Amino acid sequence: MSDDIGRPNLVLVRHGQSQWNLENRFTGWIDVDLTEQGVAEAHSAGGQIREAGIEFDAAWTSVLQRAIHTLWIILDEIEAPWLTVARDWRLNERHYGALQGLNKAETAAQHGDEQVHIWRRSYDIPPPPLDIDHPDHPRFDRRYRYAPGDALPAAESLKLTLERVLPWWESAAAPALRDGQRLLVAAHGNSIRAIVKHLESISDEEITGLNIPTGMPLAYTLDQGLQVVERGYLAGERAAAEAAAAVAAQGRATR
Repeated sequence: MSDDIGRPNLVLVRHGQSQWNLENRFTGWIDVDLTEQGVAEAHSAGGQIREAGIEFDAAWTSVLQRAIHTLWIILDEIEAPWLTVARDWRLNERHYGALQGLNKAETAAQHGDEQVHIWRRSYDIPPPPLDIDHPDHPRFDRRYRYAPGDALPAAESLKLTLERVLPWWESAAAPALRDGQRLLVAAHGNSIRAIVKHLESISDEEITGLNIPTGMPLAYTLDQGLQVVERGYLAGERAAAEAAAAVAAQGRATR
C-alpha cells in the first residue's frame, strides 16, 4: 500500500483456522476454537499489522471464541491489549442451519457439488434451516438473550447475513470511522464478505466468487464519506489469492 494515500483506518481479519475448518465441516454459529495452525495464523496477522505500523483506536469482534481469541492474539502482537474491544453477535459467521457440523466434501458427495456450491456461495439461497427446537438453535444460548428473538437465524444466505451485519456497520463502525477512529475487526468469512460487499459495492453475482482467507489482514483506507481510497492484503495479493483458492476448494466432493 502506498504511503502517499494515507494509513489504513479499517482492518478486517478472518479468524485463524478453527478445529472445524481443519475437519472441513460447516461451522456457522457452533462455538469451536482455533487449532495450533489457527493460533499461528493469528500471531502472523498481528505481526503483519505491527510491521505495517498500523495503530487502532478500537476493535470489534463477534461473540464466537475463534474470532475473540484471534483478536486477543493480534492485540498482544501489536502490544495493545488495552485497546477498547466490543463484541457483537451481528458479526457472527453466517448461520449454516442444518448443515452445521457436516463435512463439506461428504455433503457434496451426497447432494452434489453444484448444490453445495449453491448453499455455500449463492447470494440469496440459504441452506436447510435448523429446527427451532434443536439444542443448537441460538434461542437456547444465553449469549443471545438480549437479541430480539425474531432476529436470531435458523439458517442464512449471504444476503441475510448482510442484512444482519449492516445495522451494526451503520450504528457502530460508520460513525466511529467518520469521527476519525481507526478500527480493527476480527470476524468470520461471511460476515467479512458482507462488509466487503457493502464497502466495495460488489454485485450480487460477483460476491459469490469472493473468498476470505483465514488469518490475513485486509486493510482499507476510507475517506470521510467511507468510500474506498485504497485496499489490500498486508500479506500481498498473491498469497491471499492462493489461500482464498484453498477456501473455495473446501466444498468439493472427493473423487
